Amino acid sequence: MKIGVFAVLMSGQPLEQVAAYLNGLGVEAIELGCGGYPGNAHCDSADLLANPEKIDQLKEVLARNELELSALSMHGNPIHPDKDFAAAHAKDHENAVLLAEKLGIDTVITFSGCPGDSPGAKYPNWVTCAWPPDYPEILEYQWDEVLVPFWKEAAAFARDHGVTKIALEMHPGFCVYNTDSLLRLREAVGPEIGANYDPSHLWWQGIDVQTSMRTIGLAGAMHHFHAKDTKIDEQNTRRTGALDTRPYTDEINRSWLFRSIGYGHGIDAWKEIVSELRLIGYDGALSIEHEDSLLSANEGLEKGIEVLKQALVTEPAGEAYWA
Repeated sequence: MKIGVFAVLMSGQPLEQVAAYLNGLGVEAIELGCGGYPGNAHCDSADLLANPEKIDQLKEVLARNELELSALSMHGNPIHPDKDFAAAHAKDHENAVLLAEKLGIDTVITFSGCPGDSPGAKYPNWVTCAWPPDYPEILEYQWDEVLVPFWKEAAAFARDHGVTKIALEMHPGFCVYNTDSLLRLREAVGPEIGANYDPSHLWWQGIDVQTSMRTIGLAGAMHHFHAKDTKIDEQNTRRTGALDTRPYTDEINRSWLFRSIGYGHGIDAWKEIVSELRLIGYDGALSIEHEDSLLSANEGLEKGIEVLKQALVTEPAGEAYWA
């Protein structure tokens, strides 16, 4: 396994500077945003595809700083009911796949997306209830008429271009947000669909991440891993529950916050995560995503790296001589 970083937290700095900084911290892998919600500050896929010499320059920067490219990230909503919005994100996803092919990597990260409640909708509609009966009808439309057809076509395109892992981040607000919804889409579409496993989105839903990771791992669907923490505010959660629409910057009143690694769950929890990853055969990057409003980007990242250095397993398992 390798410590990686999702580089969008340093989008205001040139990639050469970011790569050198990460190399100095002992980071071995990098994940680059190339469109959609994270933007494309370090990796403009359309520009790179149009100018192949820039692809060589990108490769050279990463090689010089001993950084493996773990994935391209195009976190977006390509099935948004706003057709122009959806088309832009779908094009970004297509370009990410084509660029991944040029770069020789097999993993593109995104969201499943979420459509509206009908063909004439204006905004996405994330369904969280089984009643009244309107909601199951919405889900049937979303899955059967929009979500599954889109990802079947997208998976075939990815397969044709050597991208075997479409790593969906299970994120509330989108159709794939937990273990069962991920595996449901994978069963409907094919093995290209898997997880960009980010425990921070699952902890606050009350999901046991070890159980969820093992279920996904045994299905062969652990495609990539985001290292990000969440802290549950027990007082606020007891008062108002886990579903919280307050701004992320209203920290003292929220039910939960994204935190730097170690500030939501301690080193023992991260050792358990690393051990579970080894049990299911995952040996890729643990890509740190910093979204902690209580710490600066540099301090949060560097403290998270130190926690992962203690938890990470880097050598092959030894012979069980005692067995």
